[in-house]
Amino acid sequence: MTVTSKSQYLENDYRLGDVIAAIQVMGSYSFYKLTYEKWAHRISGEDRDEKGASHWKKVFEEHPEFFRLDTTGQKASLVWRRSYRRIYSVDQQKELEASEISTLDDKGKNRLSRSPLTGEEISILINTAINLHTRAIEQNKEHRFLSVPLFGLLGVVLGAAMGVLVNK
Repeated sequence: MTVTSKSQYLENDYRLGDVIAAIQVMGSYSFYKLTYEKWAHRISGEDRDEKGASHWKKVFEEHPEFFRLDTTGQKASLVWRRSYRRIYSVDQQKELEASEISTLDDKGKNRLSRSPLTGEEISILINTAINLHTRAIEQNKEHRFLSVPLFGLLGVVLGAAMGVLVNK
């Protein structure tokens, strides 16, 4: 038995791909925050069912370095986008000036979002995810490397203890 890393990047073979896909879609989609069902549909084209939603909710929860849940726990967003102000008009697909925002009615204000990330910003997040995944793999290798001598030492100690018990 070997000691393994507890990194969520090693949860399954598809985890890094899921994180990268979520970063791309959540970074560029007009609305910055959606329900898990809607993100499942946007990211992977899945029907808005509970299975797809629960999969993406797990990914979002297990990677707080990139994703955040709202206070009700029903919607997710990309952390970087949350740092931007809500001045992006999803209808006009542009950032609005304060004077333009002040003229909007309630319906118009509900159609404001946080600005999408640039391609460069999305690329930075993807590279960060790849680096974190690579570190998790390296850490896992270090744990396996140490487990062989540790189990060997344990065998020697157990053998000595058995020898002492048998000679009594």
